[in-house]
Amino acid sequence: MSRIRGRNTSPEIKLRKALYEVGLRGYRVHYKISGKPDVVFLKKKIAIFIDGDFWHGYLWKKQKRIPPKEYWQQKIEKNITRDKEYTKQLKKEGWKVLRFWEHEIKKNPHRAINKIKEIMYKMP
Repeated sequence: MSRIRGRNTSPEIKLRKALYEVGLRGYRVHYKISGKPDVVFLKKKIAIFIDGDFWHGYLWKKQKRIPPKEYWQQKIEKNITRDKEYTKQLKKEGWKVLRFWEHEIKKNPHRAINKIKEIMYKMP
């Protein structure tokens, strides 16, 4: 588990490359605001998180893929709760918060890019 990185993961890099390809530049990586989003557009106040499927509990109860150890179950529950708190806090501070799942980015990063563009161009 110590080999698992929290920064510059393959989904993050894939999303950043896709952002660059479509000309969306001017973002910051791992900007130090609440929750430490993976990508931040400061001028537009958009915070983007890429949540790992396992670590952030993607349908882990519905898919019955619950980790066998209670430690991991508690850790994932805390991550889910913390994600909700950070999202709520950032929204209260005027940020637009976008969260994407790891598998979504791996499968089709341009779907995420379209969502980001949609939010960016709606804003003044």
